[in-house]
Amino acid sequence: MTRLTYRQQWDRDFVRYLKKLERKKPVIFCGDFNVAHTELDLANPKSNVETMVSHEERAGFGAFIKAGFVDAFREFEKGGGHYTWWSPMRDVRRRNIGWRIDYFLISPALRPRLKRAFIRCDVLGSDHCPVGIELE
Repeated sequence: MTRLTYRQQWDRDFVRYLKKLERKKPVIFCGDFNVAHTELDLANPKSNVETMVSHEERAGFGAFIKAGFVDAFREFEKGGGHYTWWSPMRDVRRRNIGWRIDYFLISPALRPRLKRAFIRCDVLGSDHCPVGIELE
């Protein structure tokens, strides 16, 4: 984890930037954050935590939530088994052994307009699948 220090600084800087932007208008941000926020976001949490997903990286992502941003998918789906990335090795996608590392986060002011959040695991062509939200 030679880039962990850089990642931690990036997380702090990005939260500050988003909060500054939020003073002007509600914010939506999305993408591959390359971290599974909770154990629910990992098919094999015991073997992945600390070896592949560090507590520090998870805390960095948690700072977005602590800053008030809403994980849109978790507003509708509280359980595990929903992933956005699968290793290209050993047919793990077919067996749904993956990670949820792609997210849509929104300002709390947008929560009343959030109608749906989804993961399109049926869309092939990448080791990631599309994620999306619908706003009213």
